[in-house]
Amino acid sequence: MTTYQRYAVYYAPEPASDLAAFGNAWLGRDPANGRTIDRPDVIGLAAGEAVAITVSPSRYGFHGTLKPPFALKHGRTRDQLEQAIAQYCADAPSVTCGPLMLKSIGRFIALAPTEPTDELGNLASGLVMALDDFRQPESESAMNKRRASGLSMRQEEYLVRWGYPYVMEEFRFHLTLSDKLDPDRMMRVRDGLAPLVSPLCKTQFRVTDVCLFGDPGDGRSFDLLRRFSLG
Repeated sequence: MTTYQRYAVYYAPEPASDLAAFGNAWLGRDPANGRTIDRPDVIGLAAGEAVAITVSPSRYGFHGTLKPPFALKHGRTRDQLEQAIAQYCADAPSVTCGPLMLKSIGRFIALAPTEPTDELGNLASGLVMALDDFRQPESESAMNKRRASGLSMRQEEYLVRWGYPYVMEEFRFHLTLSDKLDPDRMMRVRDGLAPLVSPLCKTQFRVTDVCLFGDPGDGRSFDLLRRFSLG
């Protein structure tokens, strides 16, 4: 049985959905079964370029973060964590937002839902708070890596309190599609992806369950361990 160094609570599309088919193919792997998937041909990208620009998102799997990765506190177990997630989700309603849109977030490319997204933020904040007792506090060196990018006062407070700066009011849900890109490559990637994601951006975006992911460490890819239905 695989031992996981960290856990995270993510949104991942329903396995049989078109969104899952696109995201898993674009990142080259299905995190539910570990199966490698052939990358799609994208206009404007050279052979192998998709692999080169998706190193980080491919490792994490196609997802939207709700509770960021954390190590289990000493004395806590994965079974206890799963029970706590199930208990929280039993009382948490599903969420419906506006359609997804392809956008740039800093130097990354991502899919993000349009308004309203407040309920999605509430879901993420609730999971961060409800599961915080399972989180091993971050080391000072780990927090300093976060600080290197430059944090606001509020983000610094959240880093110290919750182990991650982009939670609560700072949370912005998105499905990451790339590593950091230079402006020229970002334009080419966006133009190439636009026709692939267009069919996925025509209907409301719904979150009806959340997923527990596990990080086996040593740079290996995250695994989707279990789904939890909302409500």
